[in-house]
Amino acid sequence: MFDRPPASQPHMAQPETDPVADSVERLCRLYDNRLAETGGDLSPEDARELNAMAAIYDLDTDRPSTEVWRDLRAVVTRQAPLDATPPTDVEALTLLVVEDDPDAAVSLTELLTEAGHSVVGPFHSAAAAEAAAALHSIDAALLDINLSGEMTGVELAQVLTGRWDVRVIFISGDVAAAARNADMAEALVLKPYNGAQILEAVARLGRTA
Repeated sequence: MFDRPPASQPHMAQPETDPVADSVERLCRLYDNRLAETGGDLSPEDARELNAMAAIYDLDTDRPSTEVWRDLRAVVTRQAPLDATPPTDVEALTLLVVEDDPDAAVSLTELLTEAGHSVVGPFHSAAAAEAAAALHSIDAALLDINLSGEMTGVELAQVLTGRWDVRVIFISGDVAAAARNADMAEALVLKPYNGAQILEAVARLGRTA
């Protein structure tokens, strides 16, 4: 359903720093400081700039700047970069996959299995996924936020993190919902995504374990 990441090139020199991470860090530092210094009352120019960035992710800009920045900050700090480089030497994890789209679920399962991870699922029902989590030792869960059943992906994440301390990656095309609940997740992968972005998000879990 989505492109597989290209084969790694072991002989290519790797950059010493991640330019995406550096840019995100500078952006966060800039607006954290500006909002702290002004008590949330940004200048018209700064507010327009903030709203322009928020509009890229379809976030509601008809709110105080502190609320807009809170949601935008959550998205940019947890989102897998669009040009993610496939990670190498990643710890193998047991991953729960919960995805409403059958084709996407199959593609995710194949991708993660080929990368050396164990996959529990995939499930489209939060109830089935919750039962599976009770029966297996799960390292992390890749959750579609907008599930079609009675329980949403956000509610499932609350159960998984609260009851079994399972780490969560949200996969969603609903950026606003992802931003509102980003504090529950280790990473966000926004649709449409590619295989490299998924693997980069999973690799973060190994680095923070």
